[in-house]
Amino acid sequence: MRHIAIIGSGPAGYYTAEAAQKKFGDEVCIDIIDRLPVPFGLIRTGVAPDHQSIKAVSRRYEKTNLGDNVRFVGNVSVGSDVSVDELQGFYDAVVLATGAPNDRKLDIPGNELSGVIGSAAFVGWYNGHPDFKDLNPPLAGKSVAIIGNGNVALDVARILAKTQNEFRGSDIVAHALDALAQSKIRKITLLGRRGPHQIAMTPKELGELGHLEKARPVVDPLDFPDEGDDAMLEPGMRKSVTHLRSFYQRAGELLDKPITIDFDFFAMPVEIKGDGEVEQIVVERTELDKDMRSIGTGERYELDCQMVISCIGYRTPPIEGVPYEHGRGRFANTEGRILPGLYCVGWAKRGPSGTIGTNKPDGFGMVELIDEDIGAGDQKEGRKGLDRLMAERNVEAVTFRDWKKIEEAEIARARAGAPREKFTDIAEMIAARES
Repeated sequence: MRHIAIIGSGPAGYYTAEAAQKKFGDEVCIDIIDRLPVPFGLIRTGVAPDHQSIKAVSRRYEKTNLGDNVRFVGNVSVGSDVSVDELQGFYDAVVLATGAPNDRKLDIPGNELSGVIGSAAFVGWYNGHPDFKDLNPPLAGKSVAIIGNGNVALDVARILAKTQNEFRGSDIVAHALDALAQSKIRKITLLGRRGPHQIAMTPKELGELGHLEKARPVVDPLDFPDEGDDAMLEPGMRKSVTHLRSFYQRAGELLDKPITIDFDFFAMPVEIKGDGEVEQIVVERTELDKDMRSIGTGERYELDCQMVISCIGYRTPPIEGVPYEHGRGRFANTEGRILPGLYCVGWAKRGPSGTIGTNKPDGFGMVELIDEDIGAGDQKEGRKGLDRLMAERNVEAVTFRDWKKIEEAEIARARAGAPREKFTDIAEMIAARES
């Protein structure tokens, strides 16, 4: 019997568990460990609440967890409740699937001012992550600057611009919905260091901006290369750029919308100014060198804003005793191998890149490595050892059956038209499993 522990219950963790089930059948026992009492990681607290079709992939992960040889072990923190070394003593393979939940630091002067927020915190706030439920972002100002030209930046802009009616059917949490209803924001500026041909935005997310009730996207046609150059782009990127071009072509019909989402290309933030809180962001114009890298031109200008949201990437949090690449913000690994019996997968392995689906082949490839390394297993205790240790330390784990009770309670407390109202407090989650 092979005993595998997977740390993290997001897409990378569940795809790895699914692959192990298919590879080893009844000859494997898998524990999926998460510090939160609720599973699904990024799907629950990272995917935008108005993208329910993407969140539906959790049903696939649930099917994996309903197998007899897979167990969810929630409310257990690796590092404080149990160490990686201890887990390696119990399991033939320990797989770190912790994702990259920490914001990459915005390293410019003024980043410490009140009103400068990382996207992990802001997205976690409106998605009900317990760590960020008390964020209280400043929504009373008229302008916000969003740094980044990827889908996370688009999600943040869209959430800030939507009306209450447009959130119908989403699972945005009540505290965020109520706060956004009082928002005074009228100008949202997306700052990108490069141009329209270098964005990391997908067509679906861009297309949504053209159909918002009260907001209109604004682009400068002078930022674009000749339209014929679009033919050199790969199809998905070409569709995205076509959406951007359509925004200035349709500008006249969108003028009556009071909120603007301005795409400021070739714009590099260099400083944030304010007396204790954000008042302005200083931006330097950029141009592209022959390698398509952005370089500053020396031309600077200031934008008034009362909040800055940094969407410039994420980092995997280090774990004591596990080799780590600080420059890349991920665990040090060779094709997923960290140390004998210790592996990483997903963003913890490759950094924050790819889509949710990218984790599927990554997880299946990881199981092939594990099979190559551990064979039929090493007669370790597996979950019996973990259960004994948790009992000794009075660690109260949450099972998948417990999670289903929490989920039922969230569905029961949902507002009209919403699929659920998430608990944002861990103690409330724990209490709900006993209702």
